[in-house]
Amino acid sequence: MTANTSDPIKTLTDWLSSAHSAVFFGGAGVSTASGIPDFRSAAGLYSAQQGNGRSPEYMLSHDCLVDEPEEFFEFYRANLVHPDAKPNRTHTGLAELEAAGHLAAVITQNIDGLHQKAGSKTVYELHGSVERNHCLGRAHHFYSLSEIPARPVVPICPQCGAIVRPDVVLYGEALDTATVEASIDAINRADVLIVGGTSLAVYPAAGLLQYYPGRRLALINLTRTPMDSQADLVIHKPVDQIIGTVSDRLLHSGDPAAKGR
Repeated sequence: MTANTSDPIKTLTDWLSSAHSAVFFGGAGVSTASGIPDFRSAAGLYSAQQGNGRSPEYMLSHDCLVDEPEEFFEFYRANLVHPDAKPNRTHTGLAELEAAGHLAAVITQNIDGLHQKAGSKTVYELHGSVERNHCLGRAHHFYSLSEIPARPVVPICPQCGAIVRPDVVLYGEALDTATVEASIDAINRADVLIVGGTSLAVYPAAGLLQYYPGRRLALINLTRTPMDSQADLVIHKPVDQIIGTVSDRLLHSGDPAAKGR
């Protein structure tokens, strides 16, 4: 590692205070403090099986949506939609850093929409968002999550009668090309890249880190990741214990030089 890790908070604060284009790349661990489970944890969705023996991967697949829409929506709503979840200190800290000019973009693998609820403006959602929904009819009418009724189980477009599906990337579907390209561009332009709350086990999203050309790569995750040996700073702690503190130090330390440029 090239960074002094005796005070990782100071290291991140120093990096961000001098960065021209810092980017945050986040995963499920960003939202666990908001009560949304990390799917790949011991208690997460992917460690469980349905009683009928079908895996969560199938239940959240394009095939299940098409062939068994009622089963798909029951499972989707029970496990992926968290309407009462609120942004935590990671979300608000990132929004503060962006507003102060210290963060250029957030790239997220999450679908909960909490970054936008916290106030972040430039957010690239690699796997889509539960907050957006569209019908499968020709007109592709769009609906917010609040406009989707609890019943019937399979939501139907009132304008054309087609099924209304979430704007979420399902198993068997490709990532949105424009979102991927915008994310690659942000990473390629970055001089600081902070990766938080992700095991970097989900591809192709995790593969985007190969486009980072800089030397200030920070990884914040409870457990080791495949990129630890390549990072300049590794912090094995919950990301919500780090980002909020970095924002507080950088923006509220009383040091004018540490504040917005």
